[in-house]
Amino acid sequence: MNVADLTGVALDYWVARSLHDFVREIHFTDSGRTVAIRGSDRGRPWDGRFTPSTSWEAAAVVLERAQRLELSERVHPGVVHCVAAFEGGHRTVEGRGESLRTALLRAFVASRFGDAVPDVLRQSQSLVGTRAEPIGEQRASTSFEDPPSPDGRIGDIQSAPR
Repeated sequence: MNVADLTGVALDYWVARSLHDFVREIHFTDSGRTVAIRGSDRGRPWDGRFTPSTSWEAAAVVLERAQRLELSERVHPGVVHCVAAFEGGHRTVEGRGESLRTALLRAFVASRFGDAVPDVLRQSQSLVGTRAEPIGEQRASTSFEDPPSPDGRIGDIQSAPR
């Protein structure tokens, strides 16, 4: 799958996979239509939906990792072009998309995985560096005691179970 073609849940998934310094687990909610993650970004816990393709709040974790970001005007109608370098990335990359957010996210994924990525692995998984390992029934019980909370928010500590 070309990174330049990633949209929606596939783009959200690959952005989450690219954030291996932040994301510990990836899950799918809403019948597989939404990515949910568990992790901690620079001291802020995140346990819930992760939709950077539609939310600047989620995409901000990518923007914060940009060390260089250049934008060009929409030379072609409906296309934004950016050149970016990210902390922990392998090289300076280009991203294109119908919006600045999409162009930025595609550039981020390309900086981590290159111009092409495999299909989305649509099952719960834990991240070990850049590798994703499926979480099976046996692993899930030893991984975390509490189930994912798709409605959690950044910094949402939540109350202790009763």
